[in-house]
Amino acid sequence: MRSAMTEAEVKLWNELRAHRLMGLDFRRQVPIAGYIVDFACAEHRLIVGIDGSQHAGAEEADCDRRRTQRLEARGWTVLRFWNDDVLRDVNDVCEHIVRVIGKGATE
Repeated sequence: MRSAMTEAEVKLWNELRAHRLMGLDFRRQVPIAGYIVDFACAEHRLIVGIDGSQHAGAEEADCDRRRTQRLEARGWTVLRFWNDDVLRDVNDVCEHIVRVIGKGATE
C-alpha cells in the first residue's frame, strides 16, 4: 500500500469517494485475492485500476494480465485506465465505469 496517491488517483478518487458517482460505494486501496487494488466497488464486484508508465513494459503488462485473470476468476470485473486518460478526461472515465456497471445490472 502507498500512502500518497498519484495525481490521477486523486482526481478519480475525488469523483468516486463519498458515493459521488451515482451513489456507488467505492473504497480505495482494497486488498483482494492477495493484491491491493486502487479502487473497488464491492456491490458490483468492480475494480478500477489506474496505471502509469511503469505498466507499459512487456513484463509489467504480463503481470497485469495475470493479476486481472486471477481477480476475474474470483468474480470481479477489472477496468484499467492510464493516468493520462484520467488526467485528460475524468468525466469520460466515470461515464465508462457507469456504463460497465449498468451492463452488469442488466445481465
